[in-house]
Formats: sequence, structure tokens, C-alpha cells
Amino acid sequence: MTAVLGGCGSTGPSDVTLRLVAADYGDSTAGSSKKYWDELTKEYEAKHSGVKIDVTVYSWNDVDRKVNEMVTAGRAPDLAQIGAYADYAAAGKLYDVSDLLSIPVQADFVSQLAKAGRWKHTQYGMPFAASTRVLFYNKTLFAKAGLTPPSTWSELASDAEKLKAKGVKYPYALPLGPEEAQAETMQWLLSGGGGYTDDIGGYALTSVQNADTLTWLKDDLVGKGLTGPVAPGKLNRADAFAAFTDGQVGMIDGHPALIQQAEKKGVEFGTVPMPGRTAPAKASFGVADWMMAFKQNGHAEQVGDFLDFVYSEKNVLDFSRRYGLLPVTTSASDIMADSSRDKALRPFLSELPTSELYPFGKTSWAAVSADIKKTIGQAVAPGGNPSAILSRLQTSATEAESSAQN
Repeated sequence: MTAVLGGCGSTGPSDVTLRLVAADYGDSTAGSSKKYWDELTKEYEAKHSGVKIDVTVYSWNDVDRKVNEMVTAGRAPDLAQIGAYADYAAAGKLYDVSDLLSIPVQADFVSQLAKAGRWKHTQYGMPFAASTRVLFYNKTLFAKAGLTPPSTWSELASDAEKLKAKGVKYPYALPLGPEEAQAETMQWLLSGGGGYTDDIGGYALTSVQNADTLTWLKDDLVGKGLTGPVAPGKLNRADAFAAFTDGQVGMIDGHPALIQQAEKKGVEFGTVPMPGRTAPAKASFGVADWMMAFKQNGHAEQVGDFLDFVYSEKNVLDFSRRYGLLPVTTSASDIMADSSRDKALRPFLSELPTSELYPFGKTSWAAVSADIKKTIGQAVAPGGNPSAILSRLQTSATEAESSAQN
């Protein structure tokens, strides 16, 4: 979807068209991010007659690949709002953030997210959207089964057994399909005391904790028929969310956007921290999506001015509220934390400062993430071997890291 828009005002004697490729956060055509960008760029162009913003919006299934194809073909956009930045930074294709943004705007990023946007101690990735994860549960289904929300894995499995006995289609929805398997996997690994990396940043996929976590999922949830009729490796996040909003899911690991989707369908739900092995998980999982600016076409001054506008308090709040996401700036976060209209997002906001993020600063992460998406569902499938799958992923991750450094 493409929008080419016009306005009035001035930034210089020559017209400049900035091309922006962005991901779609909407759950329908009417709610597409295209509408957000149309409104925002129209307002900006009204004050800057010398600049036009050409926005193309793609689904998350396509946007990273589309940008990669453009860059590979020598037609990099001026701006891209996608899932990873480090490989482009390592290739010398991106502007340093300090070359673009005004000091107040750059300083307003949530500190943890700004740090995650650094490659070799220099920030190239600008956080654009953020979220954390909590356990959503269907209050109606829980009440019918006489349940209280779980805080441990054993309680979660017990609740799932009772929900299954009541005919619930997906007692616990476990989306390990190719859409976002890397997110569901990381949340579970963290809740089991593991993760993708070790304390010094190296890949640690084959840790004992990770193997134990996947084995538990395979044996105690999937193997007992507690994850629904669709194999986890074939269940995508969007389909799992849709099933939750249709009242077919008892529990699911979800991000803030699920709040709006469930409320639209009238689903009564509650949220609690993600259960851990013997207590609520110590580490929560956080996600950030990124804005980056390519150097190929120049226009640093115009790009920076437009980004200062994009990251204004008003616009950050508008985007976050529209799509049920967390603000990436401190000023907008403070407003949301104190606002009664954003009360439902407070559990997510409180987790963000201490959440664990993907290893965004590793140039190998895009390849490793793609490998996890394709492979991890096999680990919990009948006859699957979690340790073998993790070992294969570790080997691929090590090779990808080595290639990225050469």
C-alpha cells in the first residue's frame, strides 16, 4: 500500500521526497498503519512545502524482506520501520542517530530501548514501538471451570487440564508457527531461567535450562493435548489471538494489542505475570521494533526534521494508543502511566524497564531469528528432540555470528 502526499511550508529551495517503508500494525484494512501514516505525513507536509513523504506499508510477513530486496538492488529507502537494524549498521548503510535527531528527542528514548539500538556502542536503531508480555486468561472460561490464574508451570498445566475437560478448544494456545515463534519461545525460555544468550552476550541456546523448558512443553502441555487442535509449529500468533477473541482459548502469552482486540469482541479477560517453573517468571520478555535511516540518498537534514516530528510526544502517544503498544519515549510513557484511559497497559509498562529484549545488537540475529521461526516447532512435536533441535540452532547461530563478524 503506497501513499504519496503533499503540503505547504518550507525547508529549502528544492523539493525533496523521502521514501519510508513501514510495517503494518493494524488487524484489519480499516485499522491499517497506512491510515496513521497518511494523517501524520499530511500534517507534516502542511508545514514543510519542500518535503514530501512517500510511505509504503507492508505486512509484518513481508516488510523485512521488501526492505532487504530494495537495499540489495541499490534502491534503499530513506527510512525503514522494520524488525532489525544491526546488519544494515554493520554494512555502513545507516546514519548514526546523533546525526539526525535533535538532542532533546534523542535523550527522550527509554534508556533500555536506546541501548538496544546500539551497534558497537553507536546508536543506529531508533525504537519505534515496544511491548512486553503477560499471561492473558479468559475469565468466563476460568469461572466455569472454577479456576484461579496460575503462577507456576504446574498450576498452568493443571488449569489447562481442567479447561480441556470443560471442552475448551485451546486450553493454552502455544503459537510456534513461522509468524512469531521466536517471541513465544523466548518468553518460555526466560520463564525457565534460560534465554537465547548468556551473561556476556554469546548464544547459549543449548543450555540445560532451555532444554528442560522445551521438554516440559513437549511432555506436559503438547503431549497431553493441552495446546489445541493445531500443532504449535503451525499455529501463528495472529490466529492464536483471533481464537482468544472468539472465546476459544483459555490462556495465552500476549502483548498489549490483544487488549483492544479482546475488548472489541467483548471477551472478559484478566492478566497476570507469566508463570515460571516454581514461581512467577523473574524475567519478562520485551520487544522493540525499529526505525532506521539509510545514507544512500542523503537528505540527512530533512530526514532528521521529519523524525523529530514523528517522535514528538503527541505522535508517540497517538501511535501507541491507536495500536495498543507501549511508548518508546520517557515523556509519553510517563503520561500513559498516569492516565486513567491507559490503566490496562500499566502491567506492561511496569515490566518494560527490566524486560529482556532480543539480542538486537548482533548482526546475526536476523538470520538466527528466521531459523528459530522455521525450526523450533519441531522441538515440541510428537517424537521431537528438544536437545537436538537446540543443538542444531546453536550450530547455525554460531556460524551466522562468525560470518557476520568476517
